[in-house]
Amino acid sequence: MKLMFLGATHEVTGSCHYIEACGKSILLDCGMEQGHDTYENQEIPVPASDVDYVFLSHAHIDHSGLLPLLYKNGFRGEIYATEATTDLCRIMLLDSAHIQEFEAQWRNRKAKRAGKAPFEPLYTTEEASAVAGHFVPCDYEKEISVTNGISIRFTDVGHLLGSSSIEIWLTEGQTTKKVVFSGDIGNLNQPIIHDPRYTKEADYVIMESTYGDRLHNPPPDYVAELAKHIQETFDRGGNLVIPAFAVGRTQEMLYFIREIKERKLVKNHENFKVYVDSPLAIEATKVFKENRMDCYDTKAMELVKKGINPLEFNGLITAVTPEDSQAINFDRDPKVIISASGMCEAGRIRHHLKHNLWRKESTVLFVGYQAIGTLGRIIVEGAEEVRLFGETISVNAHVEQLAGVSGHADKNGLLRWINNFDPKPTKVFVVHGDDLVTQAFAQNLIDEYEYQAVAPFSGACYDLASGALLTEGVKIPVKPKETPQQKAVSTGGKRAIYLSEQLDLAGQRLIRLINQNKGGANRDMEKLLKQLQDFSNKIDS
Repeated sequence: MKLMFLGATHEVTGSCHYIEACGKSILLDCGMEQGHDTYENQEIPVPASDVDYVFLSHAHIDHSGLLPLLYKNGFRGEIYATEATTDLCRIMLLDSAHIQEFEAQWRNRKAKRAGKAPFEPLYTTEEASAVAGHFVPCDYEKEISVTNGISIRFTDVGHLLGSSSIEIWLTEGQTTKKVVFSGDIGNLNQPIIHDPRYTKEADYVIMESTYGDRLHNPPPDYVAELAKHIQETFDRGGNLVIPAFAVGRTQEMLYFIREIKERKLVKNHENFKVYVDSPLAIEATKVFKENRMDCYDTKAMELVKKGINPLEFNGLITAVTPEDSQAINFDRDPKVIISASGMCEAGRIRHHLKHNLWRKESTVLFVGYQAIGTLGRIIVEGAEEVRLFGETISVNAHVEQLAGVSGHADKNGLLRWINNFDPKPTKVFVVHGDDLVTQAFAQNLIDEYEYQAVAPFSGACYDLASGALLTEGVKIPVKPKETPQQKAVSTGGKRAIYLSEQLDLAGQRLIRLINQNKGGANRDMEKLLKQLQDFSNKIDS
């Protein structure tokens, strides 16, 4: 029995781990790296054609996005996932393939003019459709015998519709070991879906640590906050534009707006229109409805039992075709426009920004995390103008954020999840977090809670029968493409540049941590202040 770590080690995206047991090769997730890539990942240690099973935690692309590539390279095994994850992956992987093909077409136009070799997409829509046929939909809380010696069970972990932690029992001869893979652990009190449910026993735990260095602020009254933004924008005669992730965040916004309309919280504009302009979001909303019996929380199910669809209301308009999307900007009435992508990097949202950012009466409301370098982040940080479709657009609109909306558990939520295990697992492997976060969270588990914890690097391999480390993971930074000037820099100079960049990142995380603790309990602020003062004194001395 072996466990090998491949992706999302000291990084947040690209979740992928490998288990070899009972003569079978298994992947836990097969995710795509997104955004900034910090470290090199080791390859899957067997050919794709030799992978027998994939156990998939949820449908987000950083957990599922390389499944079509796995198929392209020869995989013909089975993918075990919950029913809702199966349904979401069918549409999300196709959407990802469309993006791959579109990017290839765009790059090939440039390559042809430059006389360069053609660019091949990572995978195609045909491959995304084909891999969908290998999914095995599973119920929550039902133990499933995968093959002789291997059983699994999915538990709702409250991160996304269909998201799960996965219990895996492995038996070879007289030895049985249980591995629990957390997937992404959800935040408490999210609309529509359940709070995370907990697991009691494990020999080994692989757990995420995305927000392992911070605490969420107490959530605001989302309905009241959103109603306020709608009211103020409509009173000015503008549009409220919401960049939102198509799966999860869009449905939450619809859930809130239905309640706003029901309670008549927006005055003098009671019949306002809400456009959902994202084919993926429209399809995902259908999946939510189809999986309501298994995935909706108590409050959402109370509405369903009354014959109310929590995600529908009068005035909701869906834009499917490009013509539908274009027509929105000819509607002169104040309205809400929900469109993807959530970070404004691609998709139809960019057209709505072009038509609304310059308008003083409009509002752009961000309801999700904006990664460094994205258009969304640039707007949030106060850019006075941005480039869209070759034009310079002035940012005159009101730019707002709906604070506190997060699908991930914070540090306390992660601790609550791991501390439900009794007895303590033999070892906890901390993954799926930024470099410093994974290390700090693992150390916190050791120092404060007496766990045997480690934050492995890609390539680390363990013998599950004995717990022994077989292969040390290697920390290999990704080498960015060098300019001629950078190539001339000495090795020591390159090291200095790398360390400077890491110090900048550490500083950004520290500032973020300080800001997140402001306004919290006095005890917590005093504790953090003392830690920072002690650290500063140590450096000064």
